[in-house]
Amino acid sequence: MDTPKKESLNFIEQMIEKDLDSGKHQTVKTRFPPEPNGYLHIGHAKSICLNFGLAEKYNGTCNLRFDDTNPEKEEVEYVDSIKTDIKWLGFDWEDREYYASDYFNTLYSYAIQLIKDGKAYIDELSKEEFAAIKGSPTVPGKESPYRNRPLEENLTLFEEMKSGRHPEGKMALRAKIDMSSPNMHMRDPILYRVKHASHHRTGNQWCVYPSYDFAHGQSDSLEEINYSLCTLEFEVHRPLYEWLIENLGIYPSKQTEFARLNLSYTIVSKRSLRELVEGNYVSGWDDPRMPTISGIRRRGFTPTAIRKFADTIGVAKRNGITDVAVLEHAVREDLNKVAPRVFGIMDPVKLVITNWPEGKTETMTAINNPEDESAGTREMPFTRELYIDRSDFKEDPPSPRKWYRLGPEREVRLKSGYIIKCTGFKKGDNGEVEEIYAEYDPETRSGQDTSGKKVKGTLGWVSADHAVKGAEIRLYDRLFLTENLGTIEDDFKNHLNPDSLTITKKAVLEPSLANAKVGDIFQFERIGYFRVDEDTTDNQLVFNRTITLRDNWARKNG
Repeated sequence: MDTPKKESLNFIEQMIEKDLDSGKHQTVKTRFPPEPNGYLHIGHAKSICLNFGLAEKYNGTCNLRFDDTNPEKEEVEYVDSIKTDIKWLGFDWEDREYYASDYFNTLYSYAIQLIKDGKAYIDELSKEEFAAIKGSPTVPGKESPYRNRPLEENLTLFEEMKSGRHPEGKMALRAKIDMSSPNMHMRDPILYRVKHASHHRTGNQWCVYPSYDFAHGQSDSLEEINYSLCTLEFEVHRPLYEWLIENLGIYPSKQTEFARLNLSYTIVSKRSLRELVEGNYVSGWDDPRMPTISGIRRRGFTPTAIRKFADTIGVAKRNGITDVAVLEHAVREDLNKVAPRVFGIMDPVKLVITNWPEGKTETMTAINNPEDESAGTREMPFTRELYIDRSDFKEDPPSPRKWYRLGPEREVRLKSGYIIKCTGFKKGDNGEVEEIYAEYDPETRSGQDTSGKKVKGTLGWVSADHAVKGAEIRLYDRLFLTENLGTIEDDFKNHLNPDSLTITKKAVLEPSLANAKVGDIFQFERIGYFRVDEDTTDNQLVFNRTITLRDNWARKNG
């Protein structure tokens, strides 16, 4: 009898199961804490899948909490987009939608407590002046001349900051920790700063706002989060996270770090993505070339594929770079199962079946998806004049062992139709083939073939009389040419792929696509997967190429 294979647990799951088994925790409480200052990207998708996925696995809860402590860069648009992205991935925070701004009063009282305990002070050094005394990881810093202000003076100045009596940059509340700590984040970090900016939720109620480090851990504690999961760049922030919780005497949330997602040929920095948007290098946050969740959704990636990808790459303790081909494989694997097959001829050339009666139309039956029998079939009109792809014909083809498609005196099958034999062709004034002539064998109709003929080549086709013409086909490719953008020393925008988008309107499509709706995804047989874009109107179909059928990148760019 086979022994069931034991599930392999990542290091976070091992920690959780140990805590649950020991009774340290009775439940799992995680949170996903985005800053509403831009759209989420594929790296955030990994974190979403991790935090919500762990809560699902262990019958716990995952809160959605917006870290809205920087009013100058935050907008309701970003809040709404984040919620849309999470729901699209298939996760639900139910009634647990929180904001750091929910806790502004409590956080302010925590700051007062630290001042009263002699653990925080109002500093009047400018950013540059404090940097000059801060030292380096190997050189101890010097204390600010304001570090030992009287307690009452600190309280008075902090209240004045809150009431808007001081300009931005004039004063800041700093934790009084250790100016000689080897961890630079422990050298009297800022807890509060003055900002005269309207907040998207609290308006002009506040003139002081907590720093990320101050708001983050305390918000975790207020929500009693027992697994606060962060990417590795926050590892050096953990001592401050723990210092604040300990000195405030509040619920001891625990921070654990994991490796962030770095993808080849991809930028996963919100700041850099903002540069692309604001510099008009792309059409917006949801440009299908962008690695934002809204961008890949518009391109045609599926939530199933993203979750599968996140599961495949796992959770690591050390940073590395993941080949974007792993993500693309997950997308192909999912779309292969669910996408209906259709004929789309990208570079059409006319094929005339010379022994087919003028005006005759015969209906062929095509399988919608060989991977899904329940997808059924569709009807395709077959007529005397058809279109095939120009790349499927050579006037002087190589040997039959190297060329299975059409050429003079060569036979191929028109998929779901008949076997044909090329009898000739005609060139136009420009020297290009403009018509191909062939004869069909009436005994070779697909599904009813009685001829016994065997041919290796099978071509897609579309009836010239019924073709959908003029659709805009947007052929998207990778946005960058450089594999590891984390190692470059120049401007990352110098590495943009000039061929990341090619647009064509010369394609002809099978008639069933005339009724395609925004969001529909199809496999254009032998070409790739395509999604109907939001720019589609009653008069103009627009398709985005989601991905090719196979990875041609290395061969094309190697």
